Amino acid sequence: MARKPLDYEELNENVKKTQYAVRGELYLRASELQKEGKKIIFTNVGNPHALGQKPLTFPRQVVALCQAPFLLDDPNVGLMFPADAIARAKHYLSLAPGGLGAYSDSRGIPGIRKEVADFIQRRDGYPSDPELIYLTDGASKGVMQMLNTIIRNERDGILVPVPQYPLYSAAIALFGGSLVPYYLEEEANWGLDFVNIRQTVSEARSKGITVLFDMGPPLSREVQLVSFHTVSKGFWGECGQRGGYFEMTNLPPKTVDEIYKVASIALSPNVPGQIFMGVMVNPPKPGDISYLKFSSESKSILESLRRRARMMTDGFNSCRNVVCNFTEGAMYSFPQIRLPPRAIEAAKRAGKAADVFYCLKLLEATGISTVPGSGFGQKEGVFHLRTTILPAEEDFPAIISSFKNFNDSFMAQYEGYSRM
Repeated sequence: MARKPLDYEELNENVKKTQYAVRGELYLRASELQKEGKKIIFTNVGNPHALGQKPLTFPRQVVALCQAPFLLDDPNVGLMFPADAIARAKHYLSLAPGGLGAYSDSRGIPGIRKEVADFIQRRDGYPSDPELIYLTDGASKGVMQMLNTIIRNERDGILVPVPQYPLYSAAIALFGGSLVPYYLEEEANWGLDFVNIRQTVSEARSKGITVLFDMGPPLSREVQLVSFHTVSKGFWGECGQRGGYFEMTNLPPKTVDEIYKVASIALSPNVPGQIFMGVMVNPPKPGDISYLKFSSESKSILESLRRRARMMTDGFNSCRNVVCNFTEGAMYSFPQIRLPPRAIEAAKRAGKAADVFYCLKLLEATGISTVPGSGFGQKEGVFHLRTTILPAEEDFPAIISSFKNFNDSFMAQYEGYSRM
């Protein structure tokens, strides 16, 4: 029978090569178990609100008024919303004459891009040009847009730290480039080894791969740079709103024109996400009606994240054959699991990578959905899993206890009841 255009064999080979572990085998199995009625704790992705983090009040108030502008005409609106949220909503609606249901400029609403530029200047102490800032549907879309722009073929190499976020490996494969990985030093709190980086670049170049590496002096006004930001992580956690931006520095005007051309194909980044970004870079200030509440909510979430990071680290380190480094400010934990040889052999017999085997067993036994370290890259013979620190603080003791009981049982089974 003749093949049809959408048969698997006819698909783009780059699509078939693309892997994205965060929503891969473990996630799909977790979803199946959830449908069967098993309680699943999805720690595989940094999705704060799905795990109980409460949204900040002020940005939600502003966007609610922008989404339903007729509320602004209600004589009682001042009883339901603070005056600064009302004023901010009117401000954003004035920047978007068609409201949130209309396309914006393909680069994003100019007034919000100006707010981003002002934020960058306050943060970095250097001027920022809003014409070189593009608002995007989350940082991921911006990263993919830039990789799509610079990757020409498999001889273009992208230098990526390992462990890496699977977005990078997936996008590089999708666009037909070559991932050039360099390993971070776990024993040095995931620090850089510049000797390893230079060796990695040299090996790639010896294979005919072009790697962007020599960027010039550490401090230079000529370095070409694209930086990204998002409303998805940290104390905002607004993943579903898909708000992000990228800023271009020292890119030639013709290159910027090409990037604009590609952005214009999608017509417009989502407008509510742009407003969330505007509020993120221009939050309530001291003296504003909403400042104290906004500040209190932000501080509470950040303090809770720090406590959970410490609880997660200490919990993992209390388990047999598990080593976890604490990283200040991280939303994820990447503990090393020292798997016994018998477990590695059992994984081979099951046709699984050893860390996938472990994580599947963990999921089946406890309902905790993680991501195998192999999805992020790791040194040969070393195994990890990745989990977020985002479950509710009050749930942590039970989660850690469940993990510890499973891990101790797993290790006992595959060590032959020997102790390390």
